[in-house]
Amino acid sequence: MCAVKTEKKPNLLGSILTNRCPACRRGKIFKSDNAYNLKHFTEMNDHCPVCGEDFEREIGFYYGTGYVSYALTVAFSVATFIAWWVLIGFSLYDNRMFWWLGVNGVLLVALQPPIMRVSRTIWLAFFVRYKPNYKENASPSGV
Repeated sequence: MCAVKTEKKPNLLGSILTNRCPACRRGKIFKSDNAYNLKHFTEMNDHCPVCGEDFEREIGFYYGTGYVSYALTVAFSVATFIAWWVLIGFSLYDNRMFWWLGVNGVLLVALQPPIMRVSRTIWLAFFVRYKPNYKENASPSGV
């Protein structure tokens, strides 16, 4: 028997967290890998460099990412609230609740660039499905 090498399908969660194209799950969505390069952290490729998927679906397409970003920040805040409650605790007789609010606010501001990028990737993944035969449909130039 001959061993046939089949290409393994990349994980959806892994491709979202690494900001990869939802169609092939290999190409980069953003031009820069560094989310904290504040001059260029929102710059996206027009098309996937691997499969040629169009990332600019229509004008205003990414306005919906505000809802995804809101859900992610609420989930993050709930997680930090529970972690604070378990590790430090809350009391009516001191300022621990205000300390949590401050720490949570600082963390949310610090994590805004990666949250924005993941929100765009999730929003795009809602509308673009994985294409296992992306190599057959891709143009030679990737566009």
